[in-house]
Amino acid sequence: MAAPTQDTPSPETEMTGFRPSQEGIEMPQPPRFATSAEERLHRKQQLAGAFRVFGRFGFGEGIAGHITVRDPEDPHLFWVNPFGMSFRHIRVSDLIAVSHDGRVVHGNRPVNQAGFVIHSAVHHAHPEVVAAAHAHSVYGKAWSSLGRPLDPITQDACTLYENHGVVTEGRGAVVLDPEVGRALATGLTGRRMVFHQNHGIFTVGDTVAEAAWWFINTERNCQAQLLAEAAGTPTQIDHVNAKFTAEQTGTPYAGWFAFQPIWDEIVRTDPDLFD
Repeated sequence: MAAPTQDTPSPETEMTGFRPSQEGIEMPQPPRFATSAEERLHRKQQLAGAFRVFGRFGFGEGIAGHITVRDPEDPHLFWVNPFGMSFRHIRVSDLIAVSHDGRVVHGNRPVNQAGFVIHSAVHHAHPEVVAAAHAHSVYGKAWSSLGRPLDPITQDACTLYENHGVVTEGRGAVVLDPEVGRALATGLTGRRMVFHQNHGIFTVGDTVAEAAWWFINTERNCQAQLLAEAAGTPTQIDHVNAKFTAEQTGTPYAGWFAFQPIWDEIVRTDPDLFD
């Protein structure tokens, strides 16, 4: 099955930092849909593809990790990976839908209880959030143990400058306590990413692509800062330039667009994800 086509540009779309250099050339846009059924299928395809990407990038860690997307028709449902299934094998048909009270509404496989506690809290507290991502990636885990936000030491590290933070409640414990889930949701208020101390990276977005890209971007930035600090004392980018860069590269559209080359790769190499 081919990937969905992209719609014509919308004048309302935030284009900051991605204006075409040649007159008359328009930027690609997220697709639009005539029905909820079409949008649901697209969101599920993107979700299955994001799992394949996470698996390819080595973000899988046994049974840990989850990405969710809100159902476009019933906002009290979210689609998620089955508990205990490899990211690298997930297909659209494998995804399950879970209600905010923990019932598996579509599918016949279990849900990760910690994933449910976290994502149900995030989706409940933030109706504007469409997708959320968390995995036990190596550099994100390592950086989270420091209990610090990332510093603006590279252009890429400025993407979420002043748009991420650290949550310390329940650090290091498996998130089965709803209060910890709510603390993570609170920490994400007005932000695209938080580190849960001694646990890892949590990202949200208006699309699966955006949430997935913030996760990938953050993981790489954790790796870069750990390497830089191992070698010496990194020079930080000044506030004005860091803020400017964030305004160009940290918008929802920029996050969606940055994921598109990766999406194109996984569609070509893993067409069975659409099954």
